[in-house]
Amino acid sequence: MRVLPAIASALALLSVSSAAPLEERGPPAHALSKQLVTRVKLDGLLRHTNAFQKQADEGGNKNRVFGSKAHNATIDYIYNFGVQNGYETTIQYGTFPYSETIASSVSIVSPEVETPNVPINLMTFSPSTPEEGVTADVVNTGNLGCAATDYTDVTGKIALVQRGTCAFGDKAAAAGEAGAAGLLIYNTEDGELNGTLGSILEGAAPTGGISKADGEALIKLLEGGSAVSLNLKLIEIHENRGSANVCAETKSGNKQNVVMLGAHTDSVVAGPGINDNGSGSAGLLEVSYLFRNVKPNNAVRFCWWTAEEFGLLGAEHYVASLSEEQINDIALYLNFDMIASPNYFNGIYDGDGSAFETAGPEGSAAIEKLLIDFFAGQDAKSSPTAFDGRSDYGPFIDVGIPAGGTFTGAEGLKTEQEASWYGGKAGIAYDECYHAACDTTENLNSEAFVLHTKAIAHATAIYSDSTETVNGVASGRPGKGHGNRGKAKFTANRGTRAPCGSTPPSVQ
Repeated sequence: MRVLPAIASALALLSVSSAAPLEERGPPAHALSKQLVTRVKLDGLLRHTNAFQKQADEGGNKNRVFGSKAHNATIDYIYNFGVQNGYETTIQYGTFPYSETIASSVSIVSPEVETPNVPINLMTFSPSTPEEGVTADVVNTGNLGCAATDYTDVTGKIALVQRGTCAFGDKAAAAGEAGAAGLLIYNTEDGELNGTLGSILEGAAPTGGISKADGEALIKLLEGGSAVSLNLKLIEIHENRGSANVCAETKSGNKQNVVMLGAHTDSVVAGPGINDNGSGSAGLLEVSYLFRNVKPNNAVRFCWWTAEEFGLLGAEHYVASLSEEQINDIALYLNFDMIASPNYFNGIYDGDGSAFETAGPEGSAAIEKLLIDFFAGQDAKSSPTAFDGRSDYGPFIDVGIPAGGTFTGAEGLKTEQEASWYGGKAGIAYDECYHAACDTTENLNSEAFVLHTKAIAHATAIYSDSTETVNGVASGRPGKGHGNRGKAKFTANRGTRAPCGSTPPSVQ
C-alpha cells in the first residue's frame, strides 16, 4: 500500500477531544490496558458516528454504499484522522463489482387468484428483464434444472425448478440456453430464498428465488389443468466502482509481528449503516486516537475495509495483495462488525470451535479466551458467535492468520437465555434496523458500544506488548514466532461470502 491523498477533496482537520496523551512506552501491558479502557467514552465514539450520519444525509441517497459520494467522504474522514494522529496512513485503491436491485416482482396474471403477487428475491448477478417485465406462461419442469435437457418446451416461457443439486448459476445458464424468458427457483425448506448466480453469466435467464410454499402453490395451479401466466420483473444494475481501503499503522513496534484490527466502512443501499458498521469503524477510530502516543513492542495496524456488504471485496483485495512474507508478518487479526446493536448480546467469535465446530487458525482460541476474560472482568456475560468467515476476518483465516473479535448481533432473534443475561427482549432481532433505512444514529445501544470498544482497547494494549499466547512471540522478542504461514487455505466450509454475520446468499 502506498501513501496517497484521499479519494475525494481533503476535509479540514478534524476536531478531537483534549484528553491528555498516554505515556510513550513504559506502562506494562495490563497498566496500559487500564489506561485505554478507562478513557473510552461514549462522546468520543459518537463524534465519529455523527460524522458518518452527516455524510449519509449530505450524500444524496441516505446511505454510504461503496463508491458513493457519502462513502468517499467516510474514507476521507478516516484517512485524515489517521494522518492527524501521527500514524503511517495509507490508501489502497481498487475497482470492485457493484450491483443493485432496481425491481423484483412476480405476479399471477391468469387465472384470477385472491393473492396474485408472489414475493421474490432477485438473485445477484441475474440478467434483467425488460423494464415492463416479461409476461409468459410458467412451466413446471418437474426436475432440478441443472442441464439444458431438463427444460422441455420452455422457449419464451418462465421455467419453475426446485432448489438443489447444482448451483443457481448452472440452473440459470441452462434455462437461458433452452430459451426460457425467466427462471423461478423455489426453496426446499421453509422461508424465502436469497441467492446469487456467482457472477455475471452471458446468456443466462433472468432468475429469482421464491419460497417453498409459493412454488408448491404454483405447481398446484398448474395441476388444475389450465395455463398459468405470470408477469416477471427483475431489474438489476451492474457496474464497476472505484473505492479504497485505509490503514493507519504505528511508526514504531516490531514490523515482523504486526497486530491488525479491522472494520468495514460501507453500508448497504437501504440505509446509512450506522450500527452496521459505523459502530465498528468508530470503535477502531477512537481506540487509535487513544493509542496515538504509545510506542508499542509490536506494530499495530488499524484498517478500514470497503465493499464488505458486496462480499468482503475490500478485505479480499487487501489480503490478495500481500506477499507470503507480508502474510507471515501479521501476528493476528481482530474484526469488529456491528458492536452497538440495540437488542445486543456480547458475541465473541468461536476461535476454538467448541460451540460451532469451526475453529479458527492456530492461535484463534487464545484470542477468544482473552476476550472472554475481558468481559468477565467487566462483570459482563459473553456468548460464542459462529466463526464462519462471513465478515472481513474471512480472507485472513483463509491464509492461516489467527483471528477473533466481537459482534453484538444482526437479524437473528435474541433467546430467553440471552435476555436474562443482557436484558432486552427475547424473540426480537438483535438489530431490527439491520440493513434498513432506520440504521441511523438512533439505532445504537450506548452500553454495548462503550463495552465493546473497551474490549478493542484491551486487546490492542495486550497484543501490542506481546502476542506470545497467540503465536509464541513474547514481549520484546525480535523476529517471528509463527513460522512460514504461506498462502495455504484454512479449511473451513463457509460457503458464499456474506456481510455482517448474516445468513449468506446461497449459490445452490
